[in-house]
Amino acid sequence: MGKIFISCVCCIFFCTGVTMAAENNLVTDKIKTGQGELAITFLGHATLMVSYEGKIIHIDPVSQYADYSNLPKADLILVTHEHGDHLDLKAIEAIKTDKTMVVVTENVAQQVKGGIVLKNGDEKTIQGFQIAAVPAYNLVNMRSPGVPYHAKGVGNGYIITCGDKRVYIAGDTENTPEMKSLRQIDIAFLPMNLPYTMTPEMVSDAAKAFRPKILYPYHYGNTNTQKLIDLLRDEKDIEVRIRKMM
Repeated sequence: MGKIFISCVCCIFFCTGVTMAAENNLVTDKIKTGQGELAITFLGHATLMVSYEGKIIHIDPVSQYADYSNLPKADLILVTHEHGDHLDLKAIEAIKTDKTMVVVTENVAQQVKGGIVLKNGDEKTIQGFQIAAVPAYNLVNMRSPGVPYHAKGVGNGYIITCGDKRVYIAGDTENTPEMKSLRQIDIAFLPMNLPYTMTPEMVSDAAKAFRPKILYPYHYGNTNTQKLIDLLRDEKDIEVRIRKMM
């Protein structure tokens, strides 16, 4: 039976702990790597903060999901695409310093000055982190006939290498061939809400293909996360963790 973790429980995996930031009740998972501790803080929806070796990465910072006046400044910011629940210029300015590097798509670069553009398939070392851009797009769900919610070639997911751990933040996407061909992913964040991204069945299909060691559904709205747990219950090497990421 697959191991299931709930956010209020302190557990161990890769010598992992779960802590609560007292000042704002944010949940943080701490994961041991070969080079130190990797901390992932769950801010809400698709908004995350990663801390590793003294550096802070903010992913899709959005003011609706966090009070950035109480959070550390960013060494690195990753923006997956231009939609308002992923791109918030006010939030970026709140955590940016003159040393912050911002990784963006071509569309986002039209709004974020000085951003480092990564196209689908690009890979670059930035602020000491190896960052790979993975295509993020819809195959099935359409805004109107022939018009997907997220078109191919526009949005990115990102793989961030932290020591010996590879963290995949998928962005807004479905279970694409590019996603399913990934390998050696330790931690994956996969979106799970209709009509914009995936059903639990799609997430399960992708997870069974590329087999992340830890799987967090995120950006899941009102989707029943128990369905995903049930679908992956027999996958003993995939740990499904549920955190409040609606």
